[in-house]
Amino acid sequence: MTKAILVLEDGKIFTGKPYGKTGETLGELVFATGMTGYQETLTDPSYAGQIVVQTAPHIGNTGVNSRDEESDKIWVAGYVVRDASRVVSNFRAEKSLDQELEDFNVVGIRGVDTRALTRHLRSAGSMRAGIFSGDAADVSTEQLLLKVRAAVEMKGLSLSDVVTTSEPYSVAAEGTRVGKVSIVDLGIKRSTIEHMAARGLEVEVFPAKVDAATLLASNPDAVFFSNGPGDPAAAAGQVAVLREVLSKKVPFFGICFGNQLLGRALGFDTYKLTFGHRGINQPVLDRKTGKVEVTAHNHGFAVAVPGGENGDAVESPSGFGKVRVSHISLNDNCVEGLECLDLPAFSVQYHPEAAAGPHDSNYLFDRLVEVIELSKKGNN
Repeated sequence: MTKAILVLEDGKIFTGKPYGKTGETLGELVFATGMTGYQETLTDPSYAGQIVVQTAPHIGNTGVNSRDEESDKIWVAGYVVRDASRVVSNFRAEKSLDQELEDFNVVGIRGVDTRALTRHLRSAGSMRAGIFSGDAADVSTEQLLLKVRAAVEMKGLSLSDVVTTSEPYSVAAEGTRVGKVSIVDLGIKRSTIEHMAARGLEVEVFPAKVDAATLLASNPDAVFFSNGPGDPAAAAGQVAVLREVLSKKVPFFGICFGNQLLGRALGFDTYKLTFGHRGINQPVLDRKTGKVEVTAHNHGFAVAVPGGENGDAVESPSGFGKVRVSHISLNDNCVEGLECLDLPAFSVQYHPEAAAGPHDSNYLFDRLVEVIELSKKGNN
C-alpha cells in the first residue's frame, strides 16, 4: 500500500495511507469537531484553501448523496481522518466518501492519530500543511517541508472570487411572498437559500464583486452577506458596498464572513483566532434572551469590539450609531453576533442554517422576516 505523509509547517510529521486521490495538496490545516455532517463540511465553500482534520474518529460510514451537498463540489484543499469506513451502510448513500474524494481530485490521508494532531493544533494554532502520497511522497521530508513553508498563508488571503457564483440567479419564494432578499455570495450554502425561500422570501444572488448600485437597483427588502472563506481584512470592496447599504438604511443580515464584514463596515477591526471555531457543537450565549444555543461554526477570524465585552452599546467608529455585541462564545468569549441599535442591521458569526444540525438558531431567519416586515410598515 502506498504511504501518505502529512507535513506541518512547524516540522511535525504524521504518516498514514492515501484517502481519495493520490498526489499532493497544500493549505491551512484546521480541525472540525462535528460527530456528523462530514459531507456538509466537505461541500461548504467556507473551507476553500483548508486541509480539514475530522476529530470524530470514524468517517464515511454513511457514504455520500447529492441531497446533502451544500454546493456543487468539494471545496476542502485536503482531508485528514483516523478511521475511514470500509463499508457504506445507509439507504440514502449513492457512493462512498473515498470515491467522492477521488472524483473531485481531493488528496486525503487516513490512519492518522487525529486526537494527537488536534491537540497539537490547539497548542500551536492552525498552520500551513501539505498531504503527499504516491510519487509525491517519494522525496525527502526536508523538500516537502520547503514546499509547505512556501505555500500561501490564510491571513491576508481573499477567496470570495474563487467560491462565488459567476452569474446572478434567482430563487422564488415558497407560499405567500413576504419580500425579496438580495444576497452577496461570498461562499453561500444551499441550505441558507432554502431557509429563506421556505419563509416566503424571494432570493436574488449576486457575485462577490457586485457593486452597490447594482445591488440596490434590484430593489431588495433586505440585503444578506453570506458565509465564505478568507481574511475579512482583504475584502475592502465588499465592506465599501455594505457601507452603502447601511447608509440607505436597507435591512441587513450577515452570517459568518458576513458578520466579520459588518464589523469592518461599522469601523471595528478583525483578528485571526489561534485555531478558530469549526464544528457543530459550539455553545453561544444570546445576551438578549439569556439562552445558550448549540451552534455550527466555521471561522478562523473574529470581530474585536472594544468596550462591548459586557454587552454595553458602543459607538460605531464609522458613524453608524450604537452597536451591541448580541452573542458571545462560551468557549473563549469572542464576538459571535452584532446588532445595530440605530439601523435595521444584525449578524451572527455562526451558521443558523446548520445542516446537518444543530437547529437551535433557525429562528434567526424568522428574525430577518420580522425586520423586513417592520421596515415595510415604517416606509408606508
